[in-house]
Amino acid sequence: MIEEIRQGIRQVLLELAEHAQLHAGDLLVIGCSTSEILGKKIGTASSMDAAEVLVEEVLAFCRPKEIQPAFQCCEHLNRALVLERAAARAYDLDEVTVIPAPGAGGALAAQAMQQLDDPVVVEHLACRGKAGIDIGNTLIGMHLRPVAVPVRLDIQYIGKAAVVCARTRPKLIGGKRAIYS
Repeated sequence: MIEEIRQGIRQVLLELAEHAQLHAGDLLVIGCSTSEILGKKIGTASSMDAAEVLVEEVLAFCRPKEIQPAFQCCEHLNRALVLERAAARAYDLDEVTVIPAPGAGGALAAQAMQQLDDPVVVEHLACRGKAGIDIGNTLIGMHLRPVAVPVRLDIQYIGKAAVVCARTRPKLIGGKRAIYS
């Protein structure tokens, strides 16, 4: 199962990065229910092992490209996010005081706290996420820029969890007389 998770997230990251045209400095939101990956109801069977490999792969993909991953906590921490302190400061995000754990915050966020270089938790991204990966119906949309566009990927599941991705685009304003590129 761990190798299936590793290969699945790698493919998701590659496909999404291409569709979303992710660049250095962009915020990438990742939400995941490790319980759903294992075929259980969200919030009932957190897996630190599954979360560990997910965070490892996300960081291995994002770090060389300087993409800023933001790992979403579960609903018990109001879907706060774990990210590098430098990214939080660059985006002027307010840090909150909490330590995510598998039962309150989720395994993904708990692993992010362990694997990031200088992790902090922020309450929200102020709708600045350029793209997002939702594994297991964790509802990441609240962190994305206002115009989110679904991205259809070749891979639709990691383990037993459905994978839904989104990219964002600038708003189209001005009506029928406006010219868009």
